[in-house]
Amino acid sequence: MARTRVRITSLLALSAALVLVTGCGSDSDSSSRSGTEGKEGKPVVVVTTTWEGAFAKAAGAEDVKVIVPQSVHHAPDYDPKPSDLAAVAKADFVLYAPFEPYAGKIKEAAGSKAELVEVSLDNDADKVGAEVARLGKLFGTEDVAAKWKTAFDAEYAKLSKDLKAAWPGGKSPAVVTQVFTAWSAKLAGATTVGTYGPEPVTPAQLADLSKKKPALVLDNAHMSTGTVLPDSGAKQVKVVNYPGEDLDLLPVYRNAAAELKKAMSGS
Repeated sequence: MARTRVRITSLLALSAALVLVTGCGSDSDSSSRSGTEGKEGKPVVVVTTTWEGAFAKAAGAEDVKVIVPQSVHHAPDYDPKPSDLAAVAKADFVLYAPFEPYAGKIKEAAGSKAELVEVSLDNDADKVGAEVARLGKLFGTEDVAAKWKTAFDAEYAKLSKDLKAAWPGGKSPAVVTQVFTAWSAKLAGATTVGTYGPEPVTPAQLADLSKKKPALVLDNAHMSTGTVLPDSGAKQVKVVNYPGEDLDLLPVYRNAAAELKKAMSGS
């Protein structure tokens, strides 16, 4: 999620490839954003990654197209293909994150009438609930979004309770966390004594974080800088933020909980 400068010049060339796609339809086809092409009249949603896709699915979207393949480790580095632009041209909504600067260029190159929606990608439970509710209202699927949140809240509470029961010695563990994995510390009820990133840890930060004597270091699997506190004795835990191809957000929490529980047990 580092604010890496993304190569977007290829989009100018790719936009020409869409002339054949967008030029074949009538004016009404290109300007319509009724959502009637989606399943049961629900909106057609194009998302940059599976993370936005999971938010969209939780909010009630059923016709969701993901642009960046899951095999791409750092999504902002992805160069969109003509087929991606063709999908955007048929969308009702295009969801993107602010650290993905190519999203606006994708829509511009495609000549799409889709509504471009910025999504706050943070797996903090409160923020997820707010974003899913907002998208549900935008899609006209508030009831689906509300049902998902009820199920999510129940699962989150169960995982959190289980992690707190696993605290070493019954005491909340001290952790240092990368800024985009702080949500997992909250899930575990851990005590955050320091944060780092998204930039590499400096020698001064390293010294300061080591003084905090954390039991765990929570590392962002998508932009790891290696062992953060190599001489501190802290156990480093990789936390995955992006959901899988099924666009199910809950396994992200289950997997993080499993890794945290394993680390707290010393295994």
